[in-house]
Amino acid sequence: VERTLAPQRASGNIDTIYSLVGWGNRPYRAFVVLRLAPWDERAASQAEIVTALQPTVRRLPGARAAVASPAGLGLRGSSTPLRIVVGGSDFEQVKQWAARLLEHAEANDRLINPQMDFEQNQPQLNLSLDRARANDLGISAEAIAATLQVMFASRELTTYIDRGREYPVIAQARAEDRRTPGDLDNVFLRAGARVEDGASLVPLSALMSASERAAAAELRRFDRLPSISIQSGLANDYALGDALAYMEEGAARLLPDSARLGFAGQSAVLKDTSGDIALIFAAALLIVFLVLAAQFESFIHPIVIMLSVPLAVAGAVYALSVAGLTLNVYSQIGIILLIGLMAKNGILIVEFANQLRDSGASVRDAVVDAAVLRLRPIVMTVISTILGAVPLVIATGAGAESRIAIGSVIVGGLGLALVFTLFLTPVLYALLAGFSKPRSAIEKALEAELAGGSLSD
Repeated sequence: VERTLAPQRASGNIDTIYSLVGWGNRPYRAFVVLRLAPWDERAASQAEIVTALQPTVRRLPGARAAVASPAGLGLRGSSTPLRIVVGGSDFEQVKQWAARLLEHAEANDRLINPQMDFEQNQPQLNLSLDRARANDLGISAEAIAATLQVMFASRELTTYIDRGREYPVIAQARAEDRRTPGDLDNVFLRAGARVEDGASLVPLSALMSASERAAAAELRRFDRLPSISIQSGLANDYALGDALAYMEEGAARLLPDSARLGFAGQSAVLKDTSGDIALIFAAALLIVFLVLAAQFESFIHPIVIMLSVPLAVAGAVYALSVAGLTLNVYSQIGIILLIGLMAKNGILIVEFANQLRDSGASVRDAVVDAAVLRLRPIVMTVISTILGAVPLVIATGAGAESRIAIGSVIVGGLGLALVFTLFLTPVLYALLAGFSKPRSAIEKALEAELAGGSLSD
């Protein structure tokens, strides 16, 4: 490991190194932590260091290793963001299903070091009881189990009180007498019926046969079902959402309907936030729509304004694809921010067109004049907002990825939507404004009603 990390350490990218050997009660595993030098003191970014180390680490003889970087937002499981949980009725079935899904994961070169947490490498001694011989000798299975517990585990027989404190009395064989399977020969049970040679004590090894096998160190459950997790790291250019889609496609094709598929770690967080973002986006649209409806005292004009929002979202998605970014938490925040920014442009045109209609202009004349006269304010506000987001796009340093995602969404969404909004909003206003009356018409009708009522009086 030291030879592998020597070039990066010589370049000054790595500050300190410390290792944990045998972590997780597994002596065959090790965990090496690299503390990087401060951002302004190293030439390579964290992603570049991971990319440089990955091929070298994979070629370590006799070891299976991978390099991963910590996740943002305080999420755990940064080395294995992909975590699929396979559940079923029993562990034997689940083990077979997980093995199929693991083969599917290993076929994808962009999944780094896929593995499952069910490892049958814990030594286990199985004891098989010869019930027929035990019955002939008058020894019950309960007596045999109690003897094994006392000699090889422990058993609390009673308690005693000494000077006001109670102490347990525990029976157990000495440590040197319960280390190997051969110690069963030194344990005897009293037979219920005398055997032919007249002996009344029977060695435990005469009633039981021992066999060694490997078993899993622990059996895990997920949603109260026997479960096995498949974990994997991701290549730097591979999004977690794409990896989950790949694994879900394989699970639908390889696993039966009785198999339960779940998610843990960052995968579960992504699934939860992906479902919540649609609800948050819909709530944001509804709140903006209701505020505009209260402002304009109409449901027609808010529709004209809100129909420009999909253009901003399309521009944001296009900007993300051009910049090579993914739809993550930061870009989702930027898209929600676009709802308010885009509504502002439509308000400038619709509000001024309504004022012109109140003064007696027709719908067409009002929207044409509003689009012409409000062109400069709209362009100025959009350009100023884009220029304000440019520092986010060109950000460097630690944590720049999150700022770049938000800035790209704002710049791309507003830049693309600006051109279409200047044409789309007037067209929508001309088509839909005819279904509403100007406030001056309502005022004149009220005045006419009042005047008619006063004349009749």
